[in-house]
Amino acid sequence: MSLTAVLVFVLVAALAAANGSNDVPKGVATLAGAGVTKYRTAILWGTVTTLVGCVCSLTLADKMTQLFSSGIVTAEPTQAFAVAVLTGAVSWVALATVLRLPVSTTHALIGALLGAGLLLASDSIAWSAIPTKLVIPLLMSVGVAYGISLLLALVFNRRSTRAGAEATRAAEPAPSVAGTTGVTHGTVLATDPATSTASGPTTKTPHGALAAAHWLTSGATGFARGLNDTPKIVAIGAFALVPAGMETWQIMLLVAGAMALGSVTGGMRVAERLGEGVIRMNHKEGFLANLTTATLVGLGAGYGLPMSTTHTSTGAIAGSAGPNLGRLSGKTLRHFVIAWVVTPPFAAAVAAGVFLAAR
Repeated sequence: MSLTAVLVFVLVAALAAANGSNDVPKGVATLAGAGVTKYRTAILWGTVTTLVGCVCSLTLADKMTQLFSSGIVTAEPTQAFAVAVLTGAVSWVALATVLRLPVSTTHALIGALLGAGLLLASDSIAWSAIPTKLVIPLLMSVGVAYGISLLLALVFNRRSTRAGAEATRAAEPAPSVAGTTGVTHGTVLATDPATSTASGPTTKTPHGALAAAHWLTSGATGFARGLNDTPKIVAIGAFALVPAGMETWQIMLLVAGAMALGSVTGGMRVAERLGEGVIRMNHKEGFLANLTTATLVGLGAGYGLPMSTTHTSTGAIAGSAGPNLGRLSGKTLRHFVIAWVVTPPFAAAVAAGVFLAAR
């Protein structure tokens, strides 16, 4: 393996580790933010489910691999090109993680591909495919996630309000009935064994079911995230590592292992910011946010639409607040948006500079 291929190997591992630190918490931060479990436990759960998604990505997300292999830059990639793209992406994702900003690895890779691709062969950029396959899915992911999560919150809130009203009516004292002795009998709801038995599971079972559903959707988000992000990093690494003798599945294992290591060592910073910084959520809101994120990101991976887990999860978390926008932290969301806007040009500039130096 040449020195350049070794450098690409290191950069692939570094980008995967940075991605793990920044992205794995996005699916499980709601568990800790809602008080279901500790952040460390949530991150471990996200790491395991992401690993499963990584392993399945080669067969279930092949369209994503094709898109990032030749769907954006159609020219024959060089090793210098791979080094430039990986350096551009990892520099921003790592910096954002240190700053506790959840950013999109997808955005960073696209920016880096364009920055280095313009210098590699300016006429090889598939400009016609970028709006439909990249820009629109990425931009719409926030709005769609917010809208779906908001709709789910409204539906669940209405059901909860109706159930609460029915419970209140059921708990009201029964009308007094005068017996033959003139004694008035009060309510029997609190003392009737049959009623108590029936009401016990009613208050406990939904919480237990909701807890299980929250864990399940968090795991599904981790799985979808691994399915969505792994092919992108593998595709760029393959530019130099496959000619050097590595198989695609070996690159996938490298990405999966580095992603897991980055998650457990550096995932706490972004997890706390996303789990508590956008909104103080409850159990139900965390479940709804993850349900939305897992569905959209999973579908995007399957259809080759590079949705950003960052944008999707943030939009879903914000939407879970329902119509009460006053609960959202405007300052935190502004910081997030600024970071998202900076991501592509920053990665593009770094990638272009590295390509000029390396070619």
